Amino acid sequence: MFRNTTNKIRHSYLAFGADTRKVEEDGRVSWTHPLNTRDGWALPNGNYLLTITRQNGWPNGGVMEVDPKGNKVVWEHKGTQSEVNTSQRCANGNTLLVEAGANPRLLEVSPSGKVEVEIALKAQTRDHHMQTRMSRKLANGNYLVPYLFDTCVREFTADGRIVWEAKTPNWAFSALRMKNGNTLVSCTYGNIDVEFDKSGKKVWQVTNDELAGAPFKDCCGAQLLPNGNIVQTAYGASGIAVKLVEFNKNKEVLWATSDGLGHGIHHFQILTTNGVALPLDAVK
Repeated sequence: MFRNTTNKIRHSYLAFGADTRKVEEDGRVSWTHPLNTRDGWALPNGNYLLTITRQNGWPNGGVMEVDPKGNKVVWEHKGTQSEVNTSQRCANGNTLLVEAGANPRLLEVSPSGKVEVEIALKAQTRDHHMQTRMSRKLANGNYLVPYLFDTCVREFTADGRIVWEAKTPNWAFSALRMKNGNTLVSCTYGNIDVEFDKSGKKVWQVTNDELAGAPFKDCCGAQLLPNGNIVQTAYGASGIAVKLVEFNKNKEVLWATSDGLGHGIHHFQILTTNGVALPLDAVK
């Protein structure tokens, strides 16, 4: 496994995609799940929330909470349209998810399975898979939704009103609300991360040409660390190519890792850094 250890940074993380697993700081895989996943989280109760890719037994995708000890399913919600691409456990105990299909929609589902919030997401319908990606509920109660083929990010209120929007230079995959109120967006095949201010104006960006080793290859999942650094996936990478890379706003590469597998990481969650646990609600 390749690791950039110039600054002796070590991370453990959950990885989601064709292989669903937990990787320890020394590179050891300590947990796996047999299903392919799109998104996921470590929860405060020790369980993992998994967004399930459309596959046998899950013809429309869905969301599952599992106890990693034996992978016991403690909660699940199956999608009703083409697929489910994202999920998040909300502070109120509900689970956010987005269904892609003829009627794309964002849902909040209660622990009992009741749909408590439903927002119709206006998006192109010629390609359901390329509608939206990593949607998140914000601290202000609104929802941040990145669009792929529609190349934008929109912020919705609970009643479906758009209160903020930014046009992106390529397909938007992850949209992260930063501490300063700006929004960081990773743009897939554009191999670019872009920061937008509160007016939707681009104020910062980073491309492969500006990072040592050109580690971007299909910028999908991203995470903002508490120190302000950014970790980005290279979903299109394979073999020993970089799968995750950490860099700062000065565009300095600080850590990178690979796993030798024949595919990239769709999304992830950094869990610890040099033995110190990160807050589970760190921006992702």
